[in-house]
Amino acid sequence: MSGPPISFARGAPSLDIVDVAGLAAAASRVFELDPAGATGYGTAYGYQPLREWIAGRHRVTADRVLVTNGSMQADALLFSHLVSAGDEVVVERPTYDRTLANLVASGAVVHQVDVDDEGIDVAALERLLARGVRPKLVHVIPNFQNPTGVTLTLPRRRALLDLAGRYGFTVFEDDPYAEIRFRGDPQPSLLSLDRDGRVVHASSFTKTICPGLRVGYLVGPADTISAIADRATRTYISPGMVAQAIAYQFCVSGDIDRSIERVRTTLARRVDLLARALRTHLPGARFSEPSGGYFLWVELPHGATAKAVAEAAAERGVTVVPGTGFMLDGGEGALRLAYSAVPDAQIEEGVRRLADAVASLRTPEPRP
Repeated sequence: MSGPPISFARGAPSLDIVDVAGLAAAASRVFELDPAGATGYGTAYGYQPLREWIAGRHRVTADRVLVTNGSMQADALLFSHLVSAGDEVVVERPTYDRTLANLVASGAVVHQVDVDDEGIDVAALERLLARGVRPKLVHVIPNFQNPTGVTLTLPRRRALLDLAGRYGFTVFEDDPYAEIRFRGDPQPSLLSLDRDGRVVHASSFTKTICPGLRVGYLVGPADTISAIADRATRTYISPGMVAQAIAYQFCVSGDIDRSIERVRTTLARRVDLLARALRTHLPGARFSEPSGGYFLWVELPHGATAKAVAEAAAERGVTVVPGTGFMLDGGEGALRLAYSAVPDAQIEEGVRRLADAVASLRTPEPRP
């Protein structure tokens, strides 16, 4: 390896786009304005002022909001509430690897439905349902999906909600990337389109503020949120009030909107640099440049396998994630590239090393 290590593996913002000064100021205000609320236990629902701020953002009442220690905990609480061993669930193919692993570990019967350029294939989902599959839950990442970067179109959003009403399943809208849009118009959330109480929405401040804050949340029907809060009370009494109070002060000051704009601007530039580098150094690779989010899905040139490429890239100081982890089967010819944590100046070098790794695995042409 020559040069510093470069990681396209993790969907986290680099330090240069985290508003450290804004967070420090928010923390100072917390201990000046509400030391009792921040340092006490609180309830399992989370820090009440932040619940109310989130409720206003989503145009719901605060009794429909539960704030958690990151969105992964929100996922786990919802899964434990709705899904038992043997229950059927549907996820996208490919989908977020940790969600997939957690559902498999829970004993659920997991079905994957393919994703294309318009998001989850709702027609394929309908065919699955017509064959007798009855999921408790359908999990989707509707905006700038992890790992593919695609966005669910409005017609498919409406069709998915129609299927939820007809077949009686919960739609889990896992939506941490919605605010990180580089171009185009935003789509209405499934939560905002829901008229039958079928949607539970999850998000976090990881992608818009920073991962270390560990503040996520659920928005859903009040009875569902109440039942999950009861479970949370038995698990940890209350989430981290200090972190949630800091998030609240950061949001209510308007720093959140400035942070989102900073992340958008930086990542829009990085994905452009990444796409150009891929076209230059890996012209045989296929990908669609995302309109937002943290990830780009690359189908490798014919004959290259993700596991071998990842190993060869690691020898050259570049970390990438094989596509196999995002599917129950398949993905051997794809990689997920996270561009969020890679400084601009390292992107082309990282792709150049990746291309060298791919080239090193090609079988030499036989001599005549």
